[in-house]
Amino acid sequence: MDIASLSTALSMVSLNNDIGTIMLSKQLDTAEDMGASMIKLMEQSVTPHLGGNIDVSL
Repeated sequence: MDIASLSTALSMVSLNNDIGTIMLSKQLDTAEDMGASMIKLMEQSVTPHLGGNIDVSL
């Protein structure tokens, strides 16, 4: 393998690595946003007064 093709192959590997890192970063940001949204929805759905009183008389 000559120097030019080796250099090209190394450059492609480096580019693929950079693209993979950027895509992983985007996926992590998306997962964090979805998690924050899910926490917000769960906090809004909580009704603390519900179930506090139980009527056991017949």
